[in-house]
Amino acid sequence: MPKKLAIIGDRFMLPQVFRDKIVAAAGNGLDIRTLEQPWPDAPMEHGYARQGTGGLKEYMGDPDEIVAFIGDAEMLVTHLAPLSQAMIERLPKLKFVAVSRGGPVNIDMQAAHAHGLRVVNTPGRNAAAVAEFTIGAILTETRLIRAGHEALRQGRWRGDLYRADLTGRELSEMTVGVVGYGAIGARVVQLLKAFGCRILVCDPYVQLSAQDRADGVEHVGLSALLERADLVTLHARVTPETTGFINAAALARMKHGAILVNTARGPLVDYDALYEALVSGRLRSAMLETFAVEPPPPDWPLLKLPNVTLTPHIAGASTKTIVNAAELAAEEVRRYMAGEPPRHPC
Repeated sequence: MPKKLAIIGDRFMLPQVFRDKIVAAAGNGLDIRTLEQPWPDAPMEHGYARQGTGGLKEYMGDPDEIVAFIGDAEMLVTHLAPLSQAMIERLPKLKFVAVSRGGPVNIDMQAAHAHGLRVVNTPGRNAAAVAEFTIGAILTETRLIRAGHEALRQGRWRGDLYRADLTGRELSEMTVGVVGYGAIGARVVQLLKAFGCRILVCDPYVQLSAQDRADGVEHVGLSALLERADLVTLHARVTPETTGFINAAALARMKHGAILVNTARGPLVDYDALYEALVSGRLRSAMLETFAVEPPPPDWPLLKLPNVTLTPHIAGASTKTIVNAAELAAEEVRRYMAGEPPRHPC
């Protein structure tokens, strides 16, 4: 009998794209069922802000409905569907889960391991997209693109942005600090080289590539990076160690007039402390792509500041990301069916 595969996609990671890539990689010998969730038209749950299903982070779907849909399937390919311990216990036939994300934050990994579930993910699927977006975010702040845009929309011609005391800076004269040297951070470093800036990297768990060392990239501690960088861009994962690590003390270490860019995760930053640093003028500006609560409440103070650029967590959204993630997941399905070891086990 054909193996049963449940696909839970959404309006970004389309179920049909998953299906097509899986059939292309593993053949037609599968009994496939698909479900489309309404994200991003409807928001996902964010366990960073409040406890939800089994303490999971960033997920979508009612547990009972998800369990009923997966049913007797042996394999699950998903983007946002949660799998808590209680859910896994109700799915005895489930043996394989592919999560099309950089980290399985919607899966209880301890429970998965305890029940012998093979869980794989798709690291790097959106690394190029986020890295490109980060460069755009950096230029928006350094060259005052947001400031000029906002003024024109309000009917004001900001010719004063040409003043020496107000105008922007070129990256070639700046030191940029990159916090996190994973798939995204490393790509940001590569792209930054073209601008001729000095580049500092902080990541205590990895070493710089030989090429980056040869190109003059420096590997430094966080304190040194904060003290020396004109602009700091965040690319770390959320862990107990990094949650809120850009706090009042960290911001106080940054240069007066420095810029902060966060295209990683909201919980990395203490937003109350960031607000004070921006209002006081200690930081020149910030670009925030992710938030601790998404969407942020309409009365959130940072929404009101004129020196903040905000985008709705779209850095990883590109058509290429969709294809990359589906192909990576499909290859893992093929490997599972062929009895081969996974490429990206969690």
